[in-house]
Amino acid sequence: MIQDQKSVDGLQLEKPKSKLLSWGWSALKFLALFAVIYTAINWWRQPVMPADPQLQLTDYQGQSVDIEALSHESPVLVYFWGTWCPICSTTSPKINSLAQSGNYPVVSIAVQSGSNKDIEQYMTEHNYSFTTINDESGKIFSDWEGQVTPSYVVLKDGEMKQGLTGIQPEWSLKLRLWLSSLF
Repeated sequence: MIQDQKSVDGLQLEKPKSKLLSWGWSALKFLALFAVIYTAINWWRQPVMPADPQLQLTDYQGQSVDIEALSHESPVLVYFWGTWCPICSTTSPKINSLAQSGNYPVVSIAVQSGSNKDIEQYMTEHNYSFTTINDESGKIFSDWEGQVTPSYVVLKDGEMKQGLTGIQPEWSLKLRLWLSSLF
């Protein structure tokens, strides 16, 4: 008699496999496929650092922001978003929390989101306090070959270490910043 089969009246019957085991393998295969596809899409959509990036900017309040200088002290998260972006309404509170923690500098770039006054009103209404550059024309985002909002870049020592797009949990961003501080 074979281990996975039984014989009844000369007929060979297969022993039923565990449904839970079968479901577990299916779920694992699905998650692996999802991870591969997600990574490929994220790599394709991520911003690309320009050859000569403009990293000395002015925020919507008129304050000078030197992203390169900040990145020599610790990794900096650059967050591209828009007031018009529905996904950004989910990610911006996490960015605000990350910025308020003070562990790493966060500089956001509001892409085609109106005038400085519009940005100020939006930031006040949502109680956001992260540093924000107004990219009114979308030129900065275009220079970084941005394709989607939200997009994120981790800069360290004036160089791009990582690029991401879409919804990112706060813990993932913290982990990426921490790893960038080590390497």
